[in-house]
Amino acid sequence: MPDQPPVYTPGFNPGSVCKAPPTGGSYGTPVAEGAGFKYDEATLHELAAEWSDLAQEFKDDLDAAGKIARALPPGLEYASGNNADVTQRSGKALMEALTQRVNYCQTMAKKYLTALGKYAAAEDHATSVINQQPKGIA
Repeated sequence: MPDQPPVYTPGFNPGSVCKAPPTGGSYGTPVAEGAGFKYDEATLHELAAEWSDLAQEFKDDLDAAGKIARALPPGLEYASGNNADVTQRSGKALMEALTQRVNYCQTMAKKYLTALGKYAAAEDHATSVINQQPKGIA
């Protein structure tokens, strides 16, 4: 059992669905004052991009699943027709599952983009407060 809690360390994995190399984010430094994690700006950008890329891969798979859902029977006998019906139902179930995954990934990407907006707003507010302070030594 390791002494430290597990921490996700971003790294480029060529076998991953996300092909982009990491941008150097911290990936979830634990927050001391409560439950949850805090992310730096680079990590938020990277996470939003990864979820968007994954959503796109599922969308690409949807195109292929549509071909399964539209399968035609190879012959005019009962067995071929029944086989095509089963294949079409499988394709439709696959399309539904992929659509759910696309929606989930897009929702996750939006959450990180929303967090980036909050991050930027906090930065702007902090800059405004600092700029309102008197300049120089008083």
